[in-house]
Amino acid sequence: MDATDQQLLSLLRKDARTNVATLAKKLGVSRGTVTNRITKLEDTGVIVGYTVRLRPDAQPNQISAWMSVAVEGNETRAVIASLLGEPGVAALHDTNGRWDLLAELRAANLSELSQVLERIRLVRGIRNTETSLHLETYRLS
Repeated sequence: MDATDQQLLSLLRKDARTNVATLAKKLGVSRGTVTNRITKLEDTGVIVGYTVRLRPDAQPNQISAWMSVAVEGNETRAVIASLLGEPGVAALHDTNGRWDLLAELRAANLSELSQVLERIRLVRGIRNTETSLHLETYRLS
């Protein structure tokens, strides 16, 4: 995947319903190029499907997890682009300290979460990760 593919994935992650003409304009390429790249990303298994994003409380039984990510050298931008293209990443945060990024992960079940973790661990530029399951949220009155 090159930078254009990463940008395309990022745009689709924000709104997978964006039409090809709009994607082409934002990327500065032809509609045919966008269509061909989407097809290639689907055929190679990078894009495994399209989904609907819901409010966090709309699916109370969904599994949530937090993944701390350490990035190799100056690969942060590439890693961010890759993670924004990952369907299992609900939000991505830049942090300081031991970890460089904090990813909020969502999955329908443990098997799906395992697949998300597997894909993320293959991202070039990720040095190390640590994942914790989100068990409960406590709110102040």
